[in-house]
Amino acid sequence: MSKTATGEADDIVLKLSEEENAIVDVVRDFVDRKVRPQARELEHANAYPEALIEQMKAIGIFGLAIPEPYGVVKVSTPCYALVAEELSRGWMSLTGAMGGHTVVAKLLLEFGTEDQKSRYLPRMATGQLRATMALTEPRGGSDLAHLTTNATRAEDSWAINGAKTWISNARKADLIALLCRTDPDATPPHTGISILLIEKIDGARGGLTIAKDLPKLGYKGVESCELFFDDCRVPADAVLGHEPGRGFQQMMRGLEVGRINVAARATGVAKAALDDALAYAQTRESFGKPIWQHQAVGHLLADMATKYAAAHQLLLHAARVMDTGGRADLEAGMAKLFASEVAMQITLDAIRVHGGMGYSTEFDVERYFRDAPLMIVGEGTNEIQRNVIARQLVSRGGL
Repeated sequence: MSKTATGEADDIVLKLSEEENAIVDVVRDFVDRKVRPQARELEHANAYPEALIEQMKAIGIFGLAIPEPYGVVKVSTPCYALVAEELSRGWMSLTGAMGGHTVVAKLLLEFGTEDQKSRYLPRMATGQLRATMALTEPRGGSDLAHLTTNATRAEDSWAINGAKTWISNARKADLIALLCRTDPDATPPHTGISILLIEKIDGARGGLTIAKDLPKLGYKGVESCELFFDDCRVPADAVLGHEPGRGFQQMMRGLEVGRINVAARATGVAKAALDDALAYAQTRESFGKPIWQHQAVGHLLADMATKYAAAHQLLLHAARVMDTGGRADLEAGMAKLFASEVAMQITLDAIRVHGGMGYSTEFDVERYFRDAPLMIVGEGTNEIQRNVIARQLVSRGGL
């Protein structure tokens, strides 16, 4: 988000600390100077952004959710959302590189034992150890309560068997928070699910195969892989919090910040598309005047800006609710649902504003249009979000 009157108003409403404002400014500058000039080339080559990831580590982006004594600074969720939006304004894939990592950090902070926190969080805060989560299964999709990947307890270990798919950062991450079934007879089924912390050693783990990178429409540069577990052994104390059977509830809490991350990705992509369309409409002329002065284009820009502003505020509202310590599944679900649908519409409208140039790979708007659908189907499809929202509306007695 550029330093406009809107941005300054956000700072006032959110009451970000001086340090948090400085962090957002640093990330904004990083995006403008380092990310945007090379994002198109990296994305078209589907190249892993190693140098940019290293700079993100140096800035401290991977430790934003990790407080002392494990990290250096823990920012508020609104600050985290603004950082994620800025990264996505430059290249959405970069936000994907830190999204699952932040969810795992939250899971450890809220549910991990002291030994688990001390073992993983200091290295996660620096980015030395990167983390991801493994939820989706080939046949299960969003139906996490009926997953089939299972772990059987032996004396001093768990033996894991099954498969996961669409796991982002699976090759680069050395810590995987795996959602799996540890009690096949539990009733209801979700009470038999646990989170196992799987640490790869030197990039490998016996019994774990990281298969092909899945080809994607957008979201390039960051890998999304299939995982296969064949009697993969992890220590008995690998269960998050050392309490089997609580994984489903734990992950649902973690996904609240995950959905805020996805909503921020959507608003970042939408902002980039809006900015590019607005700039193009002021320089491109037809019939003797800038095209924004033609009502058809001017109205598109007006609608795009209004939708972005509404999605951005809904994102920040969800982030503020998250920081109250209470449940934010309704608010995070609404932000993810609305922001992702808005991003899809704004990126399409940006192509309309650009006309034929919008269909060219020499302009970034085609990339925004390819990236936007991920937020509609990722972190729980929007159809699932509507189920969550409706259920919470009934549970809470309305808004």
